[in-house]
Amino acid sequence: MHFQTKKFLTAEDLVWMFKRGLENLKESEEYVNELNVFPVPDGDTGTNLVLTMQAVVDDIDSLDNLDMRTVAAAISQASLMGARGNSGVILSQIFRGICEVIQDKEAIDSQILGQALDRARDISYKAVMKPVEGTMLTVIKDVAGAASIYSNDSVDLVELLVQLVDEAERSVQETINLLPVLKEAGG
Repeated sequence: MHFQTKKFLTAEDLVWMFKRGLENLKESEEYVNELNVFPVPDGDTGTNLVLTMQAVVDDIDSLDNLDMRTVAAAISQASLMGARGNSGVILSQIFRGICEVIQDKEAIDSQILGQALDRARDISYKAVMKPVEGTMLTVIKDVAGAASIYSNDSVDLVELLVQLVDEAERSVQETINLLPVLKEAGG
């Protein structure tokens, strides 16, 4: 499945996106591991995110029914049960927030996506006892903020997703300026 333009995402689209997201994450696993210097410089964030995403993809691959409620429940549950490390737990909370918003929808438009990312930001920050800027929490905050700015009834969802990926990449690059330990490590 390749998206040219789209106003709505279905549950089937979401499944495809998670599978493709896992492929992309696997390709970037070592890069993400190298970014990992906080809270412990153990270099396993990329690996933990891959393992968490793999648990989600394995679970959604086994689904017979691809309606939004079923897919959202599977994503939320599998990410929590399959979470590895701090990053996996935070990712599971991001997914939980998204799934809470989309679970009762037939499809996701840009405004629903914006609401889902806002909820993901709120839940992930609450899940961490002492949230620290310059981490993956900052990235979800920045992406949710960008979604609030760019999402409206007329925006193409594919275009919005490209803008959100660009914002996530910008946010990751900016983390070095937010967290002193990253500056010391050289980013």
